[in-house]
Amino acid sequence: MKLSSLVFSDPSPWPPIEIVSQNERYAAAMLSNIGACNSEMSAISLYIYNSLITKNFFFEIAECFHKISMVEMRHLNAFGELSVLLGADPRLWSRQNGRMQYWSPSCNHYPTIIGELVTNALNGELEAIRKYQAQAQWIDDCKIQAVLNRIIADEQCHVEIFRLILAELNGEALIQSAEYIEAEEESELTEDEYEPL
Repeated sequence: MKLSSLVFSDPSPWPPIEIVSQNERYAAAMLSNIGACNSEMSAISLYIYNSLITKNFFFEIAECFHKISMVEMRHLNAFGELSVLLGADPRLWSRQNGRMQYWSPSCNHYPTIIGELVTNALNGELEAIRKYQAQAQWIDDCKIQAVLNRIIADEQCHVEIFRLILAELNGEALIQSAEYIEAEEESELTEDEYEPL
């Protein structure tokens, strides 16, 4: 695997971080993107951890996690800026069952076997894409939709990288199994993260 041949961020230009008007429901959705269990903060913290523990034996994979974490930091910042514009306090928190809950490192799973570690990351990217696509459908603000779609494009790059890594490590069978999240690793998402009340 040649790091120089990988695309960590979609080459399309970023739309401006703007909104049409303030909306409490949209603000709650953006907060969930920065501080829920399925969030940019979870991805960043997990990828930093993954980079640290793989560095000695899988240097190129560690570098991939490091580079992807930097892209996720840009996503975190974009969602944070949207939260502010929408009238929310951009702490690392989200609305869960009608209450604000702070993000916690316990949101993440921490497998240490290399194949499981990459599979876990792939599943997280697929779940993030599903979440952002759902938000882009119900949020009726073309400017927020543009940002969501631009972030989805980056996440799709990350999916391809993790699939490539898995193909090199373990072959096609593991890639197919990675598309399904095991029962014990089911998402802890609530409806608030997709379409807040």
